[in-house]
Amino acid sequence: MLPLNVPIDAIQLKSLIEKELQAVRDERVVHHIRKLLIEPRAVFRDWDYGFPGQEYLCWITFDDGSDTGIAYCEEGFGPRRPWGLVSAAGGSDRNSIGMDSGWFPSFMEAYFESISATVLPIWRVFSVDEGKPALPLTEELSWDEAWRHCEDERIRKPGSRLMVHHTIAYGVQASTSSA
Repeated sequence: MLPLNVPIDAIQLKSLIEKELQAVRDERVVHHIRKLLIEPRAVFRDWDYGFPGQEYLCWITFDDGSDTGIAYCEEGFGPRRPWGLVSAAGGSDRNSIGMDSGWFPSFMEAYFESISATVLPIWRVFSVDEGKPALPLTEELSWDEAWRHCEDERIRKPGSRLMVHHTIAYGVQASTSSA
């Protein structure tokens, strides 16, 4: 991340994304992301938590064609969580920065929380017991197959704690989000 006093530009932003992509250890994911990256475009987004009409400059960097975008914004939820899931098209009724639950510390975390990531067959069902590492119950599946398997397992074993997640390594450590 850049110092707070230096506003980011498109070149620096592409460099930040590239640095994150170089740390991804799965070519399927990297290829998918590269297909959906766009030339960063600066847009003003409404900040719903301030005074009426307050806006912040955001950069749209990713567009999956179904209106899911990933934006970078140094204000609002940034600098701690500068990557957010937004409507890529914007428009008067969808021009908001959105809620805090849609903003993340890294581009990759935003990607794995987006609907875009669900098109890849990278999802597994895990058993989750408190105090123990999550135990994978399946090989990689499609998003829908993983959730069907998860629901079937919950019927077979009521009270079991399960989650659908991926095991794609990126950055310093493996993902801990649960899309």
